[in-house]
Amino acid sequence: MASLAGMLQARGHLVTGSDQNVYPPMSTMLADLGIKVMRGFDAAHLSPTPDCVIVGNAIPRGNPEVEETVNRKLLYRSQAEVVKEEFIRGRHCLAVAGTHGKTTTTSIASWLMDQGGLNPSFLIGGVAQNFGTSFRVTDSDYMIIEADEYDTAYFDKGPKFMHYLPELAIVNNIEFDHADIYLDLKAVNLAFRRFMNLVPGNGRLIAGWDNPNVRAVVEEMGARLFTNVETFGVTTDAKWQIRAADFSKGLSSFDIYRENRSWGKFETPLLGEFNLLNCLAVVIAADAWGLSIEQIRDALASFKNVKRRAEIRGEQRGVVVIDDFAHHPTAVRETLRALRSKYKQNRLVAVFEPRSWSSRLSVFQADYAKAFEAADYVVIASVFDTKRVTEKGRALDTNELIEAISKQGKTALALAGADEIVSHLTPQLQSGDIVAIMSNGGFGGIHDKLLTALQNTAD
Repeated sequence: MASLAGMLQARGHLVTGSDQNVYPPMSTMLADLGIKVMRGFDAAHLSPTPDCVIVGNAIPRGNPEVEETVNRKLLYRSQAEVVKEEFIRGRHCLAVAGTHGKTTTTSIASWLMDQGGLNPSFLIGGVAQNFGTSFRVTDSDYMIIEADEYDTAYFDKGPKFMHYLPELAIVNNIEFDHADIYLDLKAVNLAFRRFMNLVPGNGRLIAGWDNPNVRAVVEEMGARLFTNVETFGVTTDAKWQIRAADFSKGLSSFDIYRENRSWGKFETPLLGEFNLLNCLAVVIAADAWGLSIEQIRDALASFKNVKRRAEIRGEQRGVVVIDDFAHHPTAVRETLRALRSKYKQNRLVAVFEPRSWSSRLSVFQADYAKAFEAADYVVIASVFDTKRVTEKGRALDTNELIEAISKQGKTALALAGADEIVSHLTPQLQSGDIVAIMSNGGFGGIHDKLLTALQNTAD
């Protein structure tokens, strides 16, 4: 929503917004753009009368501004509807979907297509560090968008990605997630099947072939889709493959094979096999849109990642503090594995806040117990907003989770929140430690608090 506000402003519209709690990096971006954000929700915020009210998917009926909009019969739309009509229709669109890796992959795609001279508009669910922003509006015929499977608005409970008109569609992976709106994996698969079915005959579906759910959905769709599907992975029957990955040097290096023939050697600052697969998906899209291997190679090597994706926030007292958006157990596991591959000799401390709907529910209780295997020391914060969670189902049991992790022979603790965690960790941390803080929210400003505490206790 914050990025859309910036895009609409770039188109010449006057934009204001309301939210209960805005935090960096989006709060900083909005302030820099001069977009007025009103704290809390009040019918008075709709005066003077706006031409259109855009309602985010977290806003329910009963919200004072929603009720005022409906009562006055004002024009209202969802974020996804506005993006489709204002920025996608009539353009070549690359939509990046999947349970994991959407933001990073969309950022890679935006950078590669930019460096390849396509000058795309883009909308990303995070701040791409190569651009210093999460969006851009240009006059080119190309649009790149992060395509989310979460629902669209209280008046449109279908996935946002059903609005995005993809010419090229990347589906990195499919797993059960968003337990607050999807009943089971079957329901998630159906949503992605419908998204894949939007790809036109002259487009491409770029499918992560290492993921059994992606395979199953594609194969269920039948022969029609196989005329324009590009499969990718490390698996030997993928059309495009990653081989000879090496993370031991400054840049991660890897080879790409196409139909079992060497296609090129590449390097990227990104860590972990999952990020190399994100790169490969974009390489396929870039090839489809006419970029040369040389353009792709140069752009991958100069990609700077996304804020809050294994982002080093600072170093104090010899301790490196890393911020990561991981919240699904698979994302937690892969983030920690990637950090372990880079920091082989260091103690890896994982700090996790169960904040997303799925992470706060008990549906992934057993999966989280396995997700922290690459860490040496684990701290789990209290489940965020427990009262609302229990309205949806049984909450994640952090004590049970700590007990399961402790059985792996490592220190594991459950602590209440940011301040208590900082107080506990500050005297425990030693020079050389890597602290990976994982949350999809602000987590009480824990990163800056920990760095300040470490600085204040330095010798």
